[in-house]
Amino acid sequence: MKRIGLVGVGLLGGAVASRLLARGYEVAGYDTRPAQVEALASSGLRVAKTMADAVDGADAIFTILTTPAVVEAVWLGADGLLATAPKTAVLMQMSTVSPALNTRLGDEAAKRGFRFLETPVSGTSTAVMKGGGTIFVGGDEALAATCAPIFDAVFAKTVHVGGVGAAAVAKLAANLIGGISAIALAEALVLGAKAGVEPAKLLEALRQAPVRTSAMDMRGPLMVSHNFEPHIRLDLYLKDFGLMLEEAKRLGMPLPLTSVAHQLCTATSAAGHGGDDLAAVITTLEHLAGMRS
Repeated sequence: MKRIGLVGVGLLGGAVASRLLARGYEVAGYDTRPAQVEALASSGLRVAKTMADAVDGADAIFTILTTPAVVEAVWLGADGLLATAPKTAVLMQMSTVSPALNTRLGDEAAKRGFRFLETPVSGTSTAVMKGGGTIFVGGDEALAATCAPIFDAVFAKTVHVGGVGAAAVAKLAANLIGGISAIALAEALVLGAKAGVEPAKLLEALRQAPVRTSAMDMRGPLMVSHNFEPHIRLDLYLKDFGLMLEEAKRLGMPLPLTSVAHQLCTATSAAGHGGDDLAAVITTLEHLAGMRS
């Protein structure tokens, strides 16, 4: 498998494309925002004008899209992926969506004679660009093993979680932990600032303590500087928290911490920070603490 089609060349899609190109894969990319694709043309990416063009002749196809509604339209639309992809290609759904949607897509793909894997990623686009990140795989284990060279070219680790749907659950669980950890850090920094402790010094103290987390390394500096250049946009985390709550409702269980995180992100997005990094949630906590007007 050397020819890859990418549908969705945003932050994560661009990182995936760059890693594949650097390792000698032929990659064609399509995005509704042409500038996203054209930015990688100098690195060897073939700029596709349509989705059908991007997937033509591909051995494997990834969709890396923003919302469940977009994923559903791209896969199941009249001119969508299942209508245009070559039957020989392995179709891989990398977007973060509900287990139910991935299961539905897998069933539809099988009905039409396609091989399907769900392949959500745990890790930021920045981490993936540097060869980090973990890919969770759901679907046939033998098929996953066939695609292992592609995964290894991009990600540090590959974990086969189970059948279709299992990887989506793993991704939601990972984002639950990562998102709440980042919000807890923001709350701790606001507590310190309100008490008169310089945020940069408090962050450094926390990073030297047993409670150190990856959020402190990745998002701590963004919170201290209030420079919220996105690793992952807050609105994407807001979408993911919503998916977690939907899945919990389906299972008949509460997610109290996730519910609070969802509300904090909703408020932060409404204040104009939806396109910023999740670290921007600190501004809402500062407002609640009376530190912002």
